[in-house]
Amino acid sequence: MRWRGLQLRQESVVVGVVLLLAAAARLSSEAKLSQSYYSSTCPNVEALVRGVVTQKLQETFNAAPGTLRLFFHDCFVRGCDASVLISGPGDEHSAGADTTLSPDALDLITRAKAAVEASCANTVSCADILAIATRDVVSQAGGPLYPVELGRLDGKVGTRAVVKHSLPGPGNNLDQLNKLFATNGLTQTDMIALSGGHTIGVTHCDKFVRRLYPFKGAKPQYSPPMNLAFLRQMRGTCPLNYSPTTVAMLDTVTPLKFDNGYYQTLQQQKGLLSSDQVLFADRRSRSTVNYFAANQTAFFDAFVAAMAKLGRIGVKTGAAGEIRRVCTKVN
Repeated sequence: MRWRGLQLRQESVVVGVVLLLAAAARLSSEAKLSQSYYSSTCPNVEALVRGVVTQKLQETFNAAPGTLRLFFHDCFVRGCDASVLISGPGDEHSAGADTTLSPDALDLITRAKAAVEASCANTVSCADILAIATRDVVSQAGGPLYPVELGRLDGKVGTRAVVKHSLPGPGNNLDQLNKLFATNGLTQTDMIALSGGHTIGVTHCDKFVRRLYPFKGAKPQYSPPMNLAFLRQMRGTCPLNYSPTTVAMLDTVTPLKFDNGYYQTLQQQKGLLSSDQVLFADRRSRSTVNYFAANQTAFFDAFVAAMAKLGRIGVKTGAAGEIRRVCTKVN
């Protein structure tokens, strides 16, 4: 018994040490991020990226929601390491929800990388360029201008196999959403705030068509209520023989402006995705939706805080990463 007790205490010590080392590693990776990371090596990096963003948004607004979505998908799959940009056999953006990532967003990052490389060769990671560009599209679309922590390295691997189980689905309920976000260190409030990025987003018909029509033999699943007049309108946008390229705005109030109109859309029961409308339908999250719908400043503050936490997920440092010369392929 004495030996067993000693053994258990030793095992407890080992587990404690492992947990402390894991926590230290996590804090270490976060500590390497700094708003002034490139102050001496590439002091004009943010201005360079901002210039490219401004030019691209003048060409097409699609790059704004596309870049924000690109950053979210990157961070939720293998961490914020620009692995979503890698192009090749088995790459991430050839799988699941990543197949609809915006070509305009990808082009924006490619251009921004080229501009930065011309001024500061082999210095700034694609992951950091994506983080800066995301902040700038949000700001230039009317959202908050917030500081960005920098110092990420680019990942050396991109695998399509992990995409499906790493990203939220359009039919997720609140429990499923909370569980997925919690695995990335994000709270329910963070999740609702980040969902507000849909204020400038679009979605394809196949992501919500089951909310518009009853399908014979389809597996029954919960679908939050939808405004009847809006449902009829969306049946016109997405008929049963809809085109796979047809899209609809996720914010029916101010779809081309980053504001709190998304939450007002949910209050009106005009959320297209079940995973959006459930935030208002479920009483556990409704009060936050109502709060953000009434107070844009509160939404912006929560969004900025959540984006900072999002940007720290799975940061690559040391030998685990590199600074890619071209964002679409490892060195």
